[in-house]
Amino acid sequence: AAAEPGAAPGGGGSVPVLFCFSVFARPSSVPHGAGYELLIQKFLSLYGDQIDMHRKFVVQLFAEEWSQYIDLPKGFLVNERCKVRLVPLQIQITTLGNLTPSSTVFFCCDMQERFRPAIKYFGDIISVGQRLLQGARLLGIPVIVTEQYPKGLGSTVQEIDLTGAKLVLPKTKFSMVLPEVEAALAEIPGVRSIVLFGVETHVCIQQTALELIGRGLEVHIVADATSSRSMMDRMFALERLARTGIIVTTSEAILLQLVADKEHPKFKEIQNLIKASAPESGLLSKV
Repeated sequence: AAAEPGAAPGGGGSVPVLFCFSVFARPSSVPHGAGYELLIQKFLSLYGDQIDMHRKFVVQLFAEEWSQYIDLPKGFLVNERCKVRLVPLQIQITTLGNLTPSSTVFFCCDMQERFRPAIKYFGDIISVGQRLLQGARLLGIPVIVTEQYPKGLGSTVQEIDLTGAKLVLPKTKFSMVLPEVEAALAEIPGVRSIVLFGVETHVCIQQTALELIGRGLEVHIVADATSSRSMMDRMFALERLARTGIIVTTSEAILLQLVADKEHPKFKEIQNLIKASAPESGLLSKV
């Protein structure tokens, strides 16, 4: 990296970095030795309100020897004062929303006992969530489950069978994107799509979805398996997420898209799950 005049010498501590995005430029700092992921996190913390489009981005470094920005070199680590910028690719990414079992993971978010009295249509989203997990088991799709502060809020409700789940993790962070979850995703080859459901739509679901698309994954939120205490919070969260390129869909659409063909060996079993659907709850009229 080409350092600017007055660069700090190598060693521990923090390093001054000028973060540029669009017309903005903000001086800040990162720990010595920070790499690409930490730079992205810093960009999100500084400009998160502006970075809400479903686009691919490139991080570039200002190189004195060229007197212009260059793509961040592979393996780059910040060891001296520098200037970086986040550049959105000019072509908007079209989200097709294709799903295949081999490239899909299900995320079940905080379907816990203490939420039962507070969350609107909770009984219905439990029923739909259980059907989705049954479908995941039939199709061999990995399932990751989180529980928000289970010591105080209780475990996942008994109606939801977590048999075979890849991970069941406690958390205090609202987003499900924990280090253990990232490590688990890295172990699954070819993951492209996340099917996300649970509570609350405007808090943990929303924050999880935004983090996932920020990592280049396609996110499908299951509207009939996702709710909040307030229908207004839920409605505006789904509207915001849809504008970012996240796919708001239904459990039946997800399951039939995953089998894709009447001749699929699991079609009959998936069809039976769908026939056992919960009664119409009214959730889908409030998307």
